[in-house]
Amino acid sequence: MMKIYGFCVFSFCYFLISNGVQVAAFKDHRLRTNVSQPYRTAYHFQPSKNWMNDPNGPVYYKGVYHLFYQYNPYGPLWGNMSWGHAISYDLVNWVHLDIALLENEPYDINGCFSGSTTILPNGEPVIMYTGLDTDSHQVQNLAFPKNISDPLLSEWVKPSLNPVMSPPDRVDPSQFRDPTTGWLGADGEWRVVVGSELDGHGSATLYKSTDFRTWIKSPSPLHSSNKTIMWECPDFYPVLVNGKDGLDTSVQGKDVRHVLKASFNDHDYYILGNYDPTSDQYDVDVDFLDSKCSLRYDYGRFYASKSFYDSDKKRRILWSWVDEGDTDSDAFIKGWSGLQTIPRSIWLSENGDQLVQWPVEELEKLRTQKVHFENEELKGGSMIEISGITASQADVDITFGLSNLEDAEVLSAEVVDPQALCKQKNASISGKFGPFGLLVLASKDLTEYTAVFFRVFKTANNFRVLMCADQSRSSVKPEVDKSIYGAFLALDPQYAKISLKTLIDHSIIESFGAKGLACITARVYPELAIGEQAHLYAFNNGTQSLSITSLSAWSMKKAQIVSSRKRRKPII
Repeated sequence: MMKIYGFCVFSFCYFLISNGVQVAAFKDHRLRTNVSQPYRTAYHFQPSKNWMNDPNGPVYYKGVYHLFYQYNPYGPLWGNMSWGHAISYDLVNWVHLDIALLENEPYDINGCFSGSTTILPNGEPVIMYTGLDTDSHQVQNLAFPKNISDPLLSEWVKPSLNPVMSPPDRVDPSQFRDPTTGWLGADGEWRVVVGSELDGHGSATLYKSTDFRTWIKSPSPLHSSNKTIMWECPDFYPVLVNGKDGLDTSVQGKDVRHVLKASFNDHDYYILGNYDPTSDQYDVDVDFLDSKCSLRYDYGRFYASKSFYDSDKKRRILWSWVDEGDTDSDAFIKGWSGLQTIPRSIWLSENGDQLVQWPVEELEKLRTQKVHFENEELKGGSMIEISGITASQADVDITFGLSNLEDAEVLSAEVVDPQALCKQKNASISGKFGPFGLLVLASKDLTEYTAVFFRVFKTANNFRVLMCADQSRSSVKPEVDKSIYGAFLALDPQYAKISLKTLIDHSIIESFGAKGLACITARVYPELAIGEQAHLYAFNNGTQSLSITSLSAWSMKKAQIVSSRKRRKPII
């Protein structure tokens, strides 16, 4: 396996060299080597230095995956917004290319902000992005590849027609940004929406074009809300009913529903509805914040996400920025700030009322040493160390079996806030069925640990499963975030076992409950439980015994991330 893995990386580098790209490990993205880097990840995407935030314009083109991202070339804090660019064959191993978009024109001189990539009918990709102009107004601009036959898309050209959209009436010129991927209607017109603040509230301003160059604002937004603030990084795309396959953004049909995602209040919320491409009417099931259990992609540290359609494997893939939970001073010491989540496949659940997410299958190629056992009793008040793997760099799948659920704690119908409930009943508070789950990045004496766990409650009519990520004991450091996150799982424990997948990578923990029905991402900064000093435990702090019906855990190899420098022709 290692030989095959190494050969693939070698082949990828050879391909780049043959296309005029010089490859060297972190040649242009040199990591600071004069300081300890215990929080540097091994298999999550990040530049080797400086600031990164929103994923921008991910796309699959001519056999290559492209990820663009908000990047500060000059330091580890926000500023000087440009588009970083990296490419991959497998969404796991990456090569950094030169910056794709720099702030160098009057319409983007104060920043090249977020946007999307759309593939036109002739196969040409086009970027639409937000620029901050000389008046600090947010305007929408285009960029085209200099050479569409180049699978690396290594150079981009901004046309003279920019900007193609300026803030319309009633829209705050400082709140008009982040255009979506375009979709093509049966009438031959392209559509995009731009995140806006209309009369103080969130809105997806709709634009149409016949050529993707000249745009006209529609009389009405695609959707708006009087309950939210400005919508950042909107995303609008179709999902298949009764299937996991992804759909191209322009697909319509009776077996198709549409997702509208908006980023606000530090979270990524989404709604489901039916879109009429003739009238551009979007009728939603439950609107943003209309329910006390509003739908989110992820209930932890996760923001400004962006999806794209992978035409090669017929799936929709989701990326998201995960910001830091330490201080600006820490960022300067590390020399970097910001991660991307593992790319996730995303589809509509079987009952059609929410989305499901799961790490892309390519991640499994990084698995190495494995531990596996089945049908292990986990008595109340006990824990089992999961040894034999690298606990700070791991992939863990665990499934729990419960019985005698009629003895579960009673939960009042008035309790609707899962995060508040997780704070009230954290990992140290013993119940009947729970807390049980994993202690991640734990020190040997348990001075430090992050608990990812479940509790089962009984209500008047059914049972409710609570999923929590408790960072309150994650670090002895005083000035780092130690939030406690929570979500309810749409799962009946009478008929389905409770499962958890957790990806552990030094300072990030991504957890997927019930096969992806709820996801929680955490950033943690242990001081004791780092590297080989980190431990991993399965625990049950409830009074009722339960069983681990299955546990599989793997150490994870380091992803290959190299940087490149374009060969310049010599000056004669």
